Amino acid sequence: MSREQRPLAVVPAWVWTALAAGLALQFALQAALGRPRAAAGELPPAPSAQMLRLAAFGEAAAAARLTMLYLQAFNLREVDYARLTAWLRTALALDPRSQYPLFSAARIYAETPDPTRARIALEFVYEQFLLDPNRRWPWLAHGALLAKHRLKDLALARRYAAAIDRHTSAKDVPLWARQMEIFILEDMNELEAARIMLGGLLASGQVSDPAELRFLQERLEALEAKGK
Repeated sequence: MSREQRPLAVVPAWVWTALAAGLALQFALQAALGRPRAAAGELPPAPSAQMLRLAAFGEAAAAARLTMLYLQAFNLREVDYARLTAWLRTALALDPRSQYPLFSAARIYAETPDPTRARIALEFVYEQFLLDPNRRWPWLAHGALLAKHRLKDLALARRYAAAIDRHTSAKDVPLWARQMEIFILEDMNELEAARIMLGGLLASGQVSDPAELRFLQERLEALEAKGK
């Protein structure tokens, strides 16, 4: 018998056990989630994280991944965004370290041409950012850009940018993310507020890179010139 035709009996027992457990998990979660309907508007109410965790025999991360796959079966043009964000909330409750639900909210669902639905998705990102700012800031930064450029809502963009500046503390959060509010204030023609914030940033000593210092100093000088 060739090496490619070894009998199934030589497969270790733990492999069969893992395969059986994986199939059982998938069937249990499919039963808990239900079968996706053909119409996007028929997205059912989100189950609780506890229910899905039990259905997954405690494999919460696997339940979160299957939940996200389940959502992909629905047409975003008609789906109820209130229900959609409830499902995303459940997925994050199952696996808080996963970035996929927030990526989906910020980069897929919030980029809908429907501004009402986009705002629902962005508010979900903001809500979840506040629970773990140092890991989730990239999605709110993207949300601030969407609010500014796509929704044309500078007040909303400033709200998100201000949250990044106020709630993040990790050293690996880049300076540009913390500076977003200053430049949005400039876009809002709130020149004095932008000048005060930028001057405070320079005086704080947080910026040490010579190129960044030079750029920010030039922006401050430009703001002061505009204010005259």
